[in-house]
Amino acid sequence: MIATLYQAIAPVSALWRREVIKFLRDRSRLLGAIVQPLGLWLLLGLGFQQTFQMPGDAVAGINYLEFLFPGIIALMILFTAIFSTISVVEERKSGFLQAAVAAPMSRTVLVLGNALGGTTLAVFQAALFLILLPVIGFSVSVQGLLLVLLASILMGLAFTALGFAIAWRMDTTRGFHAVMNLFLLPLWFLSGALFPAEGASPALAWLIHLNPVSYGVDLMRQGLYMPADAPLHLASIGVGLLISTVLAAVLIAWAVYTVRRPLFSDT
Repeated sequence: MIATLYQAIAPVSALWRREVIKFLRDRSRLLGAIVQPLGLWLLLGLGFQQTFQMPGDAVAGINYLEFLFPGIIALMILFTAIFSTISVVEERKSGFLQAAVAAPMSRTVLVLGNALGGTTLAVFQAALFLILLPVIGFSVSVQGLLLVLLASILMGLAFTALGFAIAWRMDTTRGFHAVMNLFLLPLWFLSGALFPAEGASPALAWLIHLNPVSYGVDLMRQGLYMPADAPLHLASIGVGLLISTVLAAVLIAWAVYTVRRPLFSDT
């Protein structure tokens, strides 16, 4: 039984290590994944700071830099998914993908290894970004920080699985970028990352509430705003965790279904 378990875990672990090593050898990925969201956060946050006002009184006094912070973490995870899965397109040309498909292992291993690798990188970069919290006056509780990291893991799994499923069917990196932007950017824009659903038009508010990514962003926002002595909003957190978990599971299942179908070169 132990040998069988090792045979199942070892390929996933090898692919996970491969993703991490590729990242460590490419310093520009870390620079781009952090500097671009940081610049966008400062540009939008400082630009709209004097004109932004949260609807209602529940979170009165929150400026736009604070409101935007969880959405920028989600954007970092989105970028990480793009950068970590674009290699699938490139590896088809290099021959690695064909070798991996021909290896005596389940194609599901490819999904799990790449998804765990991309998620590890996403959580690592999000953790680096959280170092900026004292700069904007956030004092995060331990339970709030754990909630942010849990939401980051679930979003990382979902975005990376989605990116892998799309990259598996792409022949060029140009096509991959076009399709990824078609999927991921609207999901991010309509997640409540840039503006609250309460202040949007009814149509946009409806789309935000239907967008499953909104619940991951909301989990991060609740974690950042959660004082150490505050009671947990268990109902809201439970709904967010449930939807985020289901989203990650569905997208991983879709990625597994996609890789089990023949590649174009197999037909």
